Amino acid sequence: MTQTTKMSTDHPIKIGKLEVAPFDLAKKMNWHDAIIACTELGKGWHLPTREELRFLYQNKEKIGGFTNSYYWSSTETNDKNAWRHNFSFGMTGFIADKGNEYLVRPVRASQ
Repeated sequence: MTQTTKMSTDHPIKIGKLEVAPFDLAKKMNWHDAIIACTELGKGWHLPTREELRFLYQNKEKIGGFTNSYYWSSTETNDKNAWRHNFSFGMTGFIADKGNEYLVRPVRASQ
């Protein structure tokens, strides 16, 4: 685990029933790498579901640190595609090829 990845989960932000990493992971990545990177952060960390990502967008000002870009969700539409969420204007209705690279913000259930 890289130091940059480790720092991403120090002092998580609690909002609702979630703990949110205070920063995005260090780089954009494809969906498969995003799933692995979140899991490697430790117990309970995961790539947000489509619904969790929508909740993060709705609370992005409280959480902070988001960029006006696309973020991966863990919600798949089929073997080749998954949902992404646009944080510049909030649209969740985007399906993307899992090979594309987008930002990642890990979450876990509140401890």
